[in-house]
Amino acid sequence: MAPYVIHSEIPPPFTSCKKELWPSPLQQFCIATSQKAVKRRLKHSTFFFDYLNKSILAKVLPLELTRLKMIFGKLKKFDIVFDSPEIDSPPVFSSGDVVSGKVVLDLAGECKVESLKLHAEGFAKVYWTESRSAGSSTAYTQNYSDEVEYLNRREVLLQADNGELILLPAGRHEFPFSFQLPEETLVTSFEGKHGSVRYWVKVKLHRPWATVRKIKKEFTVIEPIDINTPALLAPQAGSKDKMARVWYHNFGQVSITAKIDRKGYTPGEVIPVFAEFDNATSRSVVPKAYITQTQTFLARGTMKQKRAVVATLSGDVVGAQRRETWHGRAIKIPPVGPSILQCRVIKVEYMLRVCVDVPGTSKLCLELPLVMGTIPLHPFGSRTSSVSSQYSVNLEWLRMAIPEQPEPPPDYSSVVTDEEAEQNTMAHRPEEDLSGIMEHPLRAFVQEFRFRPPPVYCEVDPNPQPLNMRRRCMTC
Repeated sequence: MAPYVIHSEIPPPFTSCKKELWPSPLQQFCIATSQKAVKRRLKHSTFFFDYLNKSILAKVLPLELTRLKMIFGKLKKFDIVFDSPEIDSPPVFSSGDVVSGKVVLDLAGECKVESLKLHAEGFAKVYWTESRSAGSSTAYTQNYSDEVEYLNRREVLLQADNGELILLPAGRHEFPFSFQLPEETLVTSFEGKHGSVRYWVKVKLHRPWATVRKIKKEFTVIEPIDINTPALLAPQAGSKDKMARVWYHNFGQVSITAKIDRKGYTPGEVIPVFAEFDNATSRSVVPKAYITQTQTFLARGTMKQKRAVVATLSGDVVGAQRRETWHGRAIKIPPVGPSILQCRVIKVEYMLRVCVDVPGTSKLCLELPLVMGTIPLHPFGSRTSSVSSQYSVNLEWLRMAIPEQPEPPPDYSSVVTDEEAEQNTMAHRPEEDLSGIMEHPLRAFVQEFRFRPPPVYCEVDPNPQPLNMRRRCMTC
């Protein structure tokens, strides 16, 4: 192979370029020889030292290293900063919001720039593999993948109109950007085992004779789910029974009846569970309740699921031939992500499972669907609010409505004036002839009670209750 010769004159590919844009000898070498070829030749031969003697290397290499250091060392900081109302917390967006921020360049010296471009993207992607067998000794791996695009925006932050280079002085430079998210419903950001929903902003910095510098920064999208809707405020209830048996021997029947006050909840709330467990078997059973999260990934007509228990509630042991009742047993929802129901490739669903562990056989489970929202229940939005919220609201009403000491009713004189009272009491009424009253149908004579004075106020009950009478429960 002919040796590589460093050109001292203008190289043929760059005859039309300006002299200040000519590549240096070492850059010519890198352009003419690919990286793989250089590694292979350095490993298997010594052609590099055969054709470039030590004197040339001693003069050229330090100059090139200094030049490369100047090119790459000028960029001190390259970052993306989103505009956020709160400095310490990252911003959160939803459909139709405007995403704004700035790209920060901090240069140690003058730098020539070709362009600065921004690309905003959002995808829901799924991927997993499954091993398949095609015979006794043949196996292969099947790949499943799919994606849905939700965001694709491009914006040029810096670029000369005539295609020339832009010289940026040393110091800090900020390039603002702004774009609007699509008005149609987006999908909440999510990270799962076999898929994810991600939104990000990527910026590329193009400079002459330098590699393209890239920076990427993700942002969070949360699609609001309002639980103050009739569908999510509807109570959820169900019942289920099972015959407990081992082989051909029946131990009796176990039944579950459960109810919750609504379908929609938000993380941090408490779900009161009303349930009844009827154990008609000859063995003791243990009632439990779980909140489960199911992640479903869809690709090419195939489904992959991952289930996890996020909260647990255990009850007391129910003996044989006995019944146990839960009067609003509380199970708290931990910090979890909202439900994802509108995505084609990823779904995140929640379920309340009320189960009974029967020794010697499979458990009996009753499932009630849940929806994790982002907008909490309004205090007076519905009569089906949770027990805890009702309790706090009732206390507030009691504190505002019940005075410490009972007040007597107002005086008659403060309600009715003296003229009205005298006019109604002293009014002349004509005498009626009642001699023939028995000859006509019996009619009721209603006495006029308007503006009559109320009875005298007294804190002692004029009609006391007998001591031997059983008190009535006021809640019945």
